[in-house]
Amino acid sequence: MIKLGARIINYQEKIVQFKVFAYNKKNISVIIEIKGTQYQIPMHENHNIYSVVVPITDLDKEYDCKTTNILYGFKIEGKIYPDPYSSYQPGGVHGLSQLIAQEKYCWTDQNWQGRNQGKLIIMEIHVGTFSESGNFKGIINKLKYIKELGVNTIELMPVNQTPGRWNWGYDGTGLFSVNHNYGTPDDLKELIDHCHRENMGVILDVVYNHFGPEGNYLPVYGPYFTEKYKTPWGPAVNYDDEYCEYTRQMVLDNIHYWLEDFHLDGLRLDAVQTIKDESKPHILKEITDTSDEIAQKLNRHIHIIAETDENDVKLINPPEKGGYGIDAQWMDDFHHCVHTVLTGESEGYYIDYGRLNDFEKVYKNYLYTGEYSKYLDNNRGTDAVENPGKQFVVAIQNHDQVGNRAGGERLTKLVESPYLKVAAGLMLFSAYIPMLFMGEEYGEENPFLFFTDYQDPELQNLVTEGRKKEFSSFTWQDVPDPQAEESFYKSKLTTRENWQDKNHKLFNFYRDLIKLRTTHPVLKKLNKKKLSVNVNKENKLIKIARWNEKTRLTAYFNLGKRAVNITDTSGKKIFDSNRKSYRITDEIKENYTVIDRSNMPEKTNVEYAEDKLITIHAGQMLLFEQKNIP
Repeated sequence: MIKLGARIINYQEKIVQFKVFAYNKKNISVIIEIKGTQYQIPMHENHNIYSVVVPITDLDKEYDCKTTNILYGFKIEGKIYPDPYSSYQPGGVHGLSQLIAQEKYCWTDQNWQGRNQGKLIIMEIHVGTFSESGNFKGIINKLKYIKELGVNTIELMPVNQTPGRWNWGYDGTGLFSVNHNYGTPDDLKELIDHCHRENMGVILDVVYNHFGPEGNYLPVYGPYFTEKYKTPWGPAVNYDDEYCEYTRQMVLDNIHYWLEDFHLDGLRLDAVQTIKDESKPHILKEITDTSDEIAQKLNRHIHIIAETDENDVKLINPPEKGGYGIDAQWMDDFHHCVHTVLTGESEGYYIDYGRLNDFEKVYKNYLYTGEYSKYLDNNRGTDAVENPGKQFVVAIQNHDQVGNRAGGERLTKLVESPYLKVAAGLMLFSAYIPMLFMGEEYGEENPFLFFTDYQDPELQNLVTEGRKKEFSSFTWQDVPDPQAEESFYKSKLTTRENWQDKNHKLFNFYRDLIKLRTTHPVLKKLNKKKLSVNVNKENKLIKIARWNEKTRLTAYFNLGKRAVNITDTSGKKIFDSNRKSYRITDEIKENYTVIDRSNMPEKTNVEYAEDKLITIHAGQMLLFEQKNIP
């Protein structure tokens, strides 16, 4: 395998190798900058690969890889460009690259073997808005909080270098560059190392379907893009046209980079339906093969998770069934079912959802398994009923579904407090992998807006106007400007010190329900086949049963606006979302008077459901356990 980029190949002799792919170019040089002085060194070409080996002490006798920063770039046709394989861009997407001594970080996670996929409890995090400091160290400082909640895996939105001070991360132009706004590559390694010490996994969101528009110098180097296909971002990334082998190798090198050099536990692949590849094997199959090889070599669990809106089991089916073997995928159908029933929204793609009886299917399968979609004006989906629950990641909020609303409103702003708990219960009681979006666990009310900091004036105008056009199928008004500083600052999470009582109570609810999810023998097994769902459309009541061996759990979720009496309960009540430690004052607005239990003592023992009516209030979740079932 040809290793591109800049690498220290001899630490003792302080020798660095520079290597780059440049198609049909001549007279390429590497520009090396040390302590403000630049040196130009010609490179040697061999089949479009240019390389040179440089003893750094010839340029700086006092060079120390730990304390001396070496900046470099490649001079092509009179201009200097950053390295496509750059690990770090301290001056941003347009600046010189920095040589990083990857092997010098001292890891402490030698005994880490990763987390079993079926036991993942994920929190999606945007580094810049998650903490006050907005960097990797800020996450380290909140790891005890995350662990207290019960989350055992964090999923970082992309950390590649992007233009300016802030970005969601999907406008990166270098697959390998760690965003200097968040810290150095070693800072990221330190975060991952700390997570592993806390028995917590780390998944990284990576983008292989497009590159950002500002600072994208890949076309200078060669045919990394193709006109064969058109995507929302322009020409497609070249996975099957002439010289595609260099693009494919760059992606596979990136898999090795993140999983081996950074010890990551998995990768989430952004919008894989927009990856265009008609060759065999498909690049997605090569990604999973590479990941499997690394997992076997390192003897630890590694998870590849795909984002897609196509409901296509080919992604997650094994090769013997004609699939790509990806470990899991996001299931948007689950989110849309919960969201539309709770909010009543029916615009845009939500037009295909909103029926309560859809829950009977979506707990065991995609909702769309070949049926007609009004929004797409086409049939959509395949049948996933035989695929295990651990192959699907579900959420009631995520960066897409929140941030791609014009106002970035979280569910907290769309429904009353009890329904936040009902929504969380529906997710955590499922036989799928649950994923929280940072802040939902305490009812964050700040929006998560779309924000950018492009430096190019033309792009600044395009993103502002484009954002307004994006919502043409919705009636949302007053679209915030992504380029405005306030769009970023408004999206910052509220510090725990500034929480209100309702935030603490919702956090208690999430914490306790996650603990039940991870410890109860029924909920720990993600078995869709030992699950049943029944809905009462008139009262908007959902009954879900799950069982394992001789134990059955039955949960009731009241999504309606009025109390409902239920009689078919059995066993003991082991969870109640209206428990005093979860109940928010004046949160329930039913069409009858709610009994005030605020002065009653907290019940510590379980309650047994007898042969009598049990009232489940609007926005309430009740969970019963029955043992020794036949």
